[in-house]
Amino acid sequence: MSFLAPLFLFGALAISAPIIFHLIRRTSRDRVPFSSLMFLRATIPRVTRQSRLENILLLLLRCLILLLLAFGFARPFVQKPILPDQNASQLKKIVLLVDTSASMRRENLWATALDRARSVLANIAVSDIVSIATFDRTVRQLVTFDEWSAMTPENRVPLSLQRLEAIKPGWFSTDMASALITTAELFDDNPTQDHLYGTRRIVLISDLQEGSKTAGLQGYEWPRGIECVAEAVPVIRPSNAGFQVVIDAEGALQLSTNTPPRLRVINSGDSVSDQFQVQWVEPSASTNLNVYVPPGSSRVLSAPALAGGGFGERLVLNGDSADFDNTVYYVPQKAETVPVIYIGNEDQIDADQPLYYLKRAFQQTRRHVVTVFQHAVSDELPSSETDVAKLIIVTDVLPDSQASRIRMFLESGSTVLFVLRSVESAATLGALLNTAPLSASEIASKRYAMFGEIHFEHPLFAPFADPRFSDFTKIHFWKHRQVEIGDRPNVKTLAAFDDGSPALIEASVGKGTLLALTSSWHPSDSQLALSSKFVPLLYSILDQATGLKSHRFQYWVGDNVVLSDTNAVQSATIRKPDGTEIQSGPGGEFSETDLPGIYTVLSAGQPWRFAVNIDPAESQTAPLVAEDLERFGVPFPKEKANVKTARSEEKKTEQHATELESQQKLWRWIILIAVIAVAFETVFAGWLNRRTIAAS
Repeated sequence: MSFLAPLFLFGALAISAPIIFHLIRRTSRDRVPFSSLMFLRATIPRVTRQSRLENILLLLLRCLILLLLAFGFARPFVQKPILPDQNASQLKKIVLLVDTSASMRRENLWATALDRARSVLANIAVSDIVSIATFDRTVRQLVTFDEWSAMTPENRVPLSLQRLEAIKPGWFSTDMASALITTAELFDDNPTQDHLYGTRRIVLISDLQEGSKTAGLQGYEWPRGIECVAEAVPVIRPSNAGFQVVIDAEGALQLSTNTPPRLRVINSGDSVSDQFQVQWVEPSASTNLNVYVPPGSSRVLSAPALAGGGFGERLVLNGDSADFDNTVYYVPQKAETVPVIYIGNEDQIDADQPLYYLKRAFQQTRRHVVTVFQHAVSDELPSSETDVAKLIIVTDVLPDSQASRIRMFLESGSTVLFVLRSVESAATLGALLNTAPLSASEIASKRYAMFGEIHFEHPLFAPFADPRFSDFTKIHFWKHRQVEIGDRPNVKTLAAFDDGSPALIEASVGKGTLLALTSSWHPSDSQLALSSKFVPLLYSILDQATGLKSHRFQYWVGDNVVLSDTNAVQSATIRKPDGTEIQSGPGGEFSETDLPGIYTVLSAGQPWRFAVNIDPAESQTAPLVAEDLERFGVPFPKEKANVKTARSEEKKTEQHATELESQQKLWRWIILIAVIAVAFETVFAGWLNRRTIAAS
């Protein structure tokens, strides 16, 4: 018998009250009439303190009532044993997860990690089941649960260690989130037997570096019953710095291909050094470039120039104790030669003509080497130019014969940008569209016109879709031409002026595209050539005409490389830095970038190269704070786990007692018996009182 509120049992002490009341002898206060006492001899009264209990049955009945009330308020229940949890077995199901990322190549971290793995496997019981896996950016199982169970007990640990010792850390980055989530899902491979194992544990052996990717853990709901134990590999010399080549979109628009590459030097937060040197690995390299980077910071700088000019292929960082990430490979971006044909009767040195601004806009960049071939409207276009050119720019009225040749150029799949500089140009526009002569009128605003509507969803204006670059209101047009095109299915307006008239028209002619600009960019027509939108707009037209895409020449280890269609249509042979040659996959994709260095694509055309470097996140080797993982929900055991377990057991016992008491509800019967006893006591006490009076 147990009690849910045992403190009420102290109420049983109240049974002393009826006993005391029964022991107190009460003196009668009744006055009895008597005759005179003068004739009686006075005697001293005999006083006695002897008390004795009377009406024992009534006393016992009243004590029983008090005991029943105290017993009922204590809420008694019959204790039953807690059913043992079927999952609370002593068997363990363990996954040993070992880090093999690039940061584990430091010092003797891998040897220490193997020692930790041996120590964990040495404490494995015969009845436990174990799986061994390694991870960097992906998880690879070395020993599965089924393989462990199939091995004889005496061969499990030696064979598992043999497979683990055959592995070496690679050059990939650390994806901690993907590794932990994938490992947690390994326990569900055989869910029918999970009830046999009371403990499901992930033993993580890693340097727990700060550069590990953990964002994927946010929002992940961990399965119940899984715990993670971190075995951090200690670092003897906590100091590291790394660097990378900075390649961004702005670098592609730099007006010089001789601009040295930009570098970002990263110093980890646990570093003890802040002075480094950068230099090219070349026989004729110049002196070192000194760099000051405080711990936990980074700095962007330009690479040093070689003594003989140009650039090398490999840069090194000196002054760092951990050299696994102190080498960067560099391949300069190859500029594509793009021929453009310009047709117009004007001088390229005349600042009042469109060609003057066009020649200065098409400068050599990291991506393009634009060659402009100028011809008069009556010149015969050589086939050597028309066969390779994908863009023709026309700024004058064409004779019928020349318009026919340009139309053939359009129908073959090329692009023509036609600029209406006068009303007479509408006839040439009609000839290019193969329609009747179009009518046009000159619109000269009293003040100026502006772009009123632009279709930013079109690929031509897509580079300006960002709100930072979508403001065209500062471009003023003094004059423009309004062309009556009518409703044609193959013609659409990409941009319009604020008066509603078309500003830029796109028309499909055969396989090609005709772009018609109803105003010019020379100063007498508009301010377009003087705005910041002019050069990007011309290059956007150029990219749409030529189909050139921005190909990357710098990758991280493990990235997929999409080979250029001009070099590999379906597949190509790639030579890796170690000299091995591998065939790319279907569609020209190459994914075996597992080594840092220079890769060479061997194809029928001109071979080209790209560089693969270590992910800069691996250079952030400062220890990861355990709280950072715990706030993502990773079930790491805490220091006061035993106290929490005891509290959990105590709470579980209390809940079990409450459930039993609520089910049995013995207090109701006890209170009912107490009420019956009170009624019987009342009747019995009345009967005794009447008998006493009758006896008197």
